Amino acid sequence: MKIVAYGIRADEKPYLNEWSKANPEVTVTSTGKLLDETTVDLAKEADGVVVYQQKPYTANVLNKLASYGVKNISLRNVGVDNIDATAVKQNGFKITNVPAYSPQAIAEFTVTELMRLLRNTKTFDRKIANGDLRWAPDVAEELNQMTVGVFATGRIGRAAIQIYRGFGAKIIAYDVFHNPELEKEGIYVDTPEELYAKSDVLSIHAPATKENEHMLNDEAFSKMKDGVYILNPARGTLVDTDALIRALDAGKVKGAALDVYEDEVGVFNTDFGSFDKIPDERLKNLLKRDNVLVTPHIAFYTKKAVHNMVWFAMDANKSLIETGNSDKLVKF
Repeated sequence: MKIVAYGIRADEKPYLNEWSKANPEVTVTSTGKLLDETTVDLAKEADGVVVYQQKPYTANVLNKLASYGVKNISLRNVGVDNIDATAVKQNGFKITNVPAYSPQAIAEFTVTELMRLLRNTKTFDRKIANGDLRWAPDVAEELNQMTVGVFATGRIGRAAIQIYRGFGAKIIAYDVFHNPELEKEGIYVDTPEELYAKSDVLSIHAPATKENEHMLNDEAFSKMKDGVYILNPARGTLVDTDALIRALDAGKVKGAALDVYEDEVGVFNTDFGSFDKIPDERLKNLLKRDNVLVTPHIAFYTKKAVHNMVWFAMDANKSLIETGNSDKLVKF
């Protein structure tokens, strides 16, 4: 049995080595390069591939894999929106993902960023670096006095709710699919518009779909409270960046924490050497603001999460090869 693991980072290698030692019957070949037209040939004679990337899995790549007889693909991430679904169906691929590598990690990071916004830490860091140790005028707000609107109550949304409650915040939520336990508590509102209108903080935990692309646009912002805080650790395409900048300029949005960005591919996880060399003016606009926190898609990035991403994906690929099935199979 042979599995080729693509895009393996240095922090993933120890966990991949552990998995290989625990599964000596599997020959594992790894590369730091992503799966694309230039690397697909590495999968010749493999039984399956394990991958992680943000750029598209094109029909050309998938067709080539199929021509080599490779029909088992296991993603080390959650999202499958970048896979050519038509090519998947035509070639009979079996695709797995890792639906939950550490919801708690993302939830913890989201709330941490909110607390940084509420306590003006970016402003104080700048002031202190310049020798200014005064308090005023940067007085903080308290989360226990606020209503947090949670958009989407899947694993991550529910983990975030638990933490928000620990701070004493009032919780309301919106989701097309209601969690039975949360339903009993009566926290759901009927529409996104109602969530917008009642929330002091909007915490977004939705997947990226065609239906919710740019769900936070000019119209959505206009329906929110003045001075709302926006938290997006989910997917960059959920937020219309231009609309967010306009809402920040107008004071409609008091602060935003963005761990994702709609044009992050090729920008995040890259060292440009200096701020001026970052090739995205809108991103630099956001980065310069004291009331905006931008992080390069690191909410998931914990030792536990990286371990789970590698092990769960490798286990799933092995299961596909051996049995043709997996509990992490994604339906297209």
